[in-house]
Amino acid sequence: MNWLKLDRRSLLRGLAVLPGMGVLMPSSASAAARLGGGRRNVIRELGVRTFINAAGTYTSLTASLIPRPAWDAMTVASTTFCPLQELHDAVGKRIAELTKSEAALVSAGAASALAIGTAGVVAGTDRDKIRQLPDTRGMKNEVIVQKSHRNGYDHAVRNAGIRMIEVETAAELESAIHSRTAMMFFLYAANNRGQIGYEEFAKLGKKHNVPTMIDAAADLPPVENLWKFTQAGFDLAIFSGGKGIKGPQSAGLLLGRKDLIEAGRMNSSPNSDSLGRISKVNKEEMVGMLVALEMFINRDHKAVWKDWENRCNRIASYTRGVKGIKTEIKVPELSNGVPHLHVNWDHEAVGKTPKDVAKELREGNPGIEVRPRAEGELVVAVWMLEPGEDRIVGRRLSQVLKS
Repeated sequence: MNWLKLDRRSLLRGLAVLPGMGVLMPSSASAAARLGGGRRNVIRELGVRTFINAAGTYTSLTASLIPRPAWDAMTVASTTFCPLQELHDAVGKRIAELTKSEAALVSAGAASALAIGTAGVVAGTDRDKIRQLPDTRGMKNEVIVQKSHRNGYDHAVRNAGIRMIEVETAAELESAIHSRTAMMFFLYAANNRGQIGYEEFAKLGKKHNVPTMIDAAADLPPVENLWKFTQAGFDLAIFSGGKGIKGPQSAGLLLGRKDLIEAGRMNSSPNSDSLGRISKVNKEEMVGMLVALEMFINRDHKAVWKDWENRCNRIASYTRGVKGIKTEIKVPELSNGVPHLHVNWDHEAVGKTPKDVAKELREGNPGIEVRPRAEGELVVAVWMLEPGEDRIVGRRLSQVLKS
């Protein structure tokens, strides 16, 4: 290669693929290197607002960015045909090995995994019952859940035609189990809100021979959660693909018992006349999910964590010139358990509330999304920031608070 003939764009593309070089490049250059010359930016063409994501992996904010190796695998997959069920088998087997599960499948997001997992428990592999859903007459059709674990996402569980039976104590749970009980459902984000912890919940399921499902969609990292719940006794565990793993936003993981995973497969696409036919997962999402998962499991988690802490500290350093500002790094115990920067100030002295500051950051140039909380503080998530964007966020936050 003649290095003297490299132009700036070619050089940036080359640097972007070198290990560790991304941290030395500003976000605009890094983005340009990822896109490459001549590629259409349809989002820009359509005039849709883009922003720096300092809020987190919210679906409405398009969650995470797919790493280049996973995207390359998806691009290669898009150029060829293959038997979809064979790919399901192969990808599922590899993911099961990586996650220490009996079996696994890639779903169309975590909500899809909730629906097809429940359908698999209720209808099993009986084709007549599969076609009958969501009409559950003649089937076990009750799912036991702690009252404090009810949430908007359990609508996906109810899609299978079941009825939620709410309980509060272990004694109530055991009394609620009878011939119509199909499954027990647990929301890990609410682990500290209910009277029954996840380990006891799984044991109760085993005691009464009732399948258990846990929704842990936003609970990666830590990486150990990928096998913690199935090893604790849960029959099915669900994770989002497009959050901490940084896989395709339209993908998720359903892990667990081999017979229930197989039943979930039969209740899902590409099988016609099934509840999950609407949750189509094609070859691109399957291979992209697999590669992203491999990258997530094999990365240096301690180094990544330290980088997140450094980002928080850099953003905080820009606010030190603002009178009365207090910053603290906190890690949520459940869901999105990564370092976040919490920013507090005297609202009257500064003349702005966290909502005011969030609005100014959103409407600025560049636009920045952060999370104002009802408690009166601003939360800055750093794990979805691109290299160099922490400095941009710090400068803009300081400017808005000082203005």
